[in-house]
Parts: sequence; structure tokens; C-alpha cells
Amino acid sequence: MKIAYFDCFSGISGDMCLGALVSAGVDFEHLKEELSRLPVGGYDLSWEKVRRNGIAAASVRVKRLEVNQPERRLADIISIIDSSSMPGKVKAKSSDVFTRLAVAEAAVHGMTLDQIHFHEVGAVDAIVDVVGTVLGLHLLEVDKIYASPLPMGRGLIKCMHGVIPSPAPATLEVLLGIPVYGTGIEGELVTPTGAALLSSLAESFIDLPALTIRKVGYGAGKRIMEHPNLLRLILGEDYEAGVPGSVHFHGSHERTHGRHHRPGR
Repeated sequence: MKIAYFDCFSGISGDMCLGALVSAGVDFEHLKEELSRLPVGGYDLSWEKVRRNGIAAASVRVKRLEVNQPERRLADIISIIDSSSMPGKVKAKSSDVFTRLAVAEAAVHGMTLDQIHFHEVGAVDAIVDVVGTVLGLHLLEVDKIYASPLPMGRGLIKCMHGVIPSPAPATLEVLLGIPVYGTGIEGELVTPTGAALLSSLAESFIDLPALTIRKVGYGAGKRIMEHPNLLRLILGEDYEAGVPGSVHFHGSHERTHGRHHRPGR
């Protein structure tokens, strides 16, 4: 059984997910070709090798070629995903991510799902981030996904609605029932897109499980910080040594949000 563990020591965003997947072995050209099947345009997808505090990483950039993006509703985005020729599981999971975002946005703004217009998360770069991440995990044939508890920044951040507190209200709404902890770092560490991806895909938020490591990838964030602003993706296999006294790990089919210990940080 193949396991993917997202070690979010510096947070998570959509582009960091894509970078970690490319660094961990997803063929970028294949990923780009598959994403071109989405009926959206006005973007350019590229990547480069970078270093953060001496650690080699992949930095993926989705550049908008059309600055003014249409305001899309949840139904518009699901229609875009469904009309592509992606595998059924990729379409379903990608739609789940956007549905979770829509529910959070509706709660924050006191509106219904059909009233919500996506701004940042409805733009083509967010669509590519979400579908690309789900697709990348599919290409790696990952069976189970786990993640670490998530670090929260503080202060104020700018968005389409103006200045809002960090963490963004939509991010916190997405993360209801999921373990988080404060870092004291100014700014946004976990974006709404990153939060929605993990809250939709991860089975639980735990310390590193017992697994046989096969590959480690690092996705770079765009901000340069004192610490390495990276997302670490650890790929491995379920570990069962079969030796008396050894540690055994069995993946649970139940989501166990909220029942995990906070990390010692």
C-alpha cells in the first residue's frame, strides 16, 4: 500500500503541493499535458529548481495570462472539471475540494452555496493547483494520504475583499475539526486552497506514521523566510516488519480529525 505524508512544517498552498509532487517524481510534462485537457485557458504552467536554506526543491508557477478572471460559481467549476477527460476519481476528488471551499466561503459570508462567487480560488491558477494536485497523487498511485497538524500564521493579509486577519476566515472554516497550532509567524502559512486539499484528501492529521520511505520531495513557497519555506512530501509503503516488538502501522478507513496530539513545537 502506497502512502503519501504531507509534512507541513511551513504550511501548505496549492503551488507548494504541485512542487512537492514534481520533486517527488511526478513527470512535469505529463502532468502539464493532462491538465491541458481542462477546458480553461489563459495560463502558463512552468517549474524550476530552487534552494531554500540549502535544500533543493521544485517551485511550480501557474502564471495568469489573463489578469481579469471570470467570477465562477461552484457549479461552473464542477462543470469545468466534469467536462474534462480526467479519470473519474480525479474529477470526483477535485470537485470535493471545491465543494469544501464553497461551503466554507458560504459560512464566512453568510450566504448560500448558489450565491457564492469564487474570487481567488475560482481563478484558473487555483483550478490548476487543485486538479493538478489530485492528478499528481493519482499518477503516483497513492493509496492513502496523511498529513501533519497545520501551522498557523498571524497578523493581517490582503485579498479581494480587502484586509483580513490571518489565518483567513475561510481557511479556519475549512479546517474545522482538524488540528492546528500557532507559530507566531506574521502572514499566511496555510492558504484556503491548501487547507481544502488536505482536509478533503487526508485520512488523518498525525505525526509521521511507520512506513518504508521510498521518495521525498520538497515544494517551495514563493515567500522567502528565515526558515525553509517548503512543503515536504514523504512517499512510502505500509510498514510491517513481522518481528516481535516491532512497530506496526495499519491505515484507518475512518477520518480521525481532532483526536491527535498537537506537535511538540
